[in-house]
Amino acid sequence: MDEKLMSKKKPAFPINERFNRYLAKYNRNTKIPVFYDDLLRFSGSIVVYDQHDEDTFWVRCYYPDHERLEIDNSLKKVYTILHSDGSDDSLDYLNVDAIDYCTFGNSKPFRVKVRNILNDSFTYFYVKKADASRLYGLEFEHLLSPHRINFLVYKDTLIEEHIAGIPGDVFIEDHLPKCDLRAQTQIAKQFVKFNERCTVRLLGDMRSYNYVVIPTHDFDHVEYQIRAIDFDQQCFEGNLKVYRPQFFKENYKMVKLVSDKLEESSIEQYRKEERSLLAKRMINTQSRYKELIRCMINDHVSTKDNVKELRNDLYAFSKDMKFKRASTMGQILRTALDFVKRNYENVNMQRLLE
Repeated sequence: MDEKLMSKKKPAFPINERFNRYLAKYNRNTKIPVFYDDLLRFSGSIVVYDQHDEDTFWVRCYYPDHERLEIDNSLKKVYTILHSDGSDDSLDYLNVDAIDYCTFGNSKPFRVKVRNILNDSFTYFYVKKADASRLYGLEFEHLLSPHRINFLVYKDTLIEEHIAGIPGDVFIEDHLPKCDLRAQTQIAKQFVKFNERCTVRLLGDMRSYNYVVIPTHDFDHVEYQIRAIDFDQQCFEGNLKVYRPQFFKENYKMVKLVSDKLEESSIEQYRKEERSLLAKRMINTQSRYKELIRCMINDHVSTKDNVKELRNDLYAFSKDMKFKRASTMGQILRTALDFVKRNYENVNMQRLLE
């Protein structure tokens, strides 16, 4: 786990015309009144600290008075487009409480806090630079994960909804030690399934601060789910280990939990369960999935060296010759997902013939 998995900083990739048409068809591409670059015009900022007085790597931005009103109105409009029908009816009841800028990571997003002044409830959304790789990651998350996700893109700006949950690094340090044996076993199971889902769909860099743990209270216990929140590393890196959360040192305690709480037979069972669910989602969203994967096959969201390294790693892992013939990340991902789908269909066919 001490091996350095990530290479250089990932560049942003433009959205090509074919992918733009796909996004427009499925109501992702919508005109919005504010751009990422508009929010960069802040005149000052202060550091945002957490409840333990630790630096969060976010700064709270301040804007000149003559610009703040226009920015606030535009952000409230974006909120209504993202969460409602985009009408102006509720704008008077909304207030932009804070605009924070992240100084850490690739995307350097803005986080906008919008509050309903009638009942003081609030939510967040993010304003980021649009990047084709991230958009593919968001779409595959929407189609192939247990979770739906809401986002908008217009020209070079991406609006992304907030995903609620306990950040993985915070959960591992503060909450995991307090969990009882049943909860720990269930969390271990969910990490195995999360690890498998990321590996199969080639979503990389799932270090503990790039996913959240979501506790759901049932009538006699708490259920847990693990959900990705950063999709920047969809099919970019060449090292296969980048797509396997188990190899990041930040996840060591989760990996140890799996080895302590689960038998090898259980781990394999949960991996099969997750692959079967992925196959079912591909079948259930077949038309849209095929459109999306065709967009990616004809797009370039990585370097030639990374494509070559990853296809060789996957061929060594699976012995499937189709990986050797792949020339883009889209072809590699299609081959990986087809492999899972074909195996699921073959097992189902054998069951019918028995």
